[in-house]
Amino acid sequence: MTKEKYYCYILSNKNRTVLYIGFTNNLILRINQHKKGVGALFTKKYNVHELVYFEEFFEMKKARKREIQLKNWKKDWKWDLIKKSNPSLKTLEKLLKRS
Repeated sequence: MTKEKYYCYILSNKNRTVLYIGFTNNLILRINQHKKGVGALFTKKYNVHELVYFEEFFEMKKARKREIQLKNWKKDWKWDLIKKSNPSLKTLEKLLKRS
């Protein structure tokens, strides 16, 4: 039996000027929803749907706790976290589809 995965993720816009943090149990589906403008009004308004960072969890509570933690961080801290694993700030969605 495989455990369900949960994700805390960070999206940005094309120009990398805006960040959005969320959590989900289906990251690919959730990104597609953001692209279609379904769900978060913020991502629709600011055209924020490019995945630049994510973390995997096996417990929903931990993913949600991390989301809340990151939302309370200063913007510079968030960018530093993203750049540690994604220094070129590329969109990571294609990486997800391969796994």
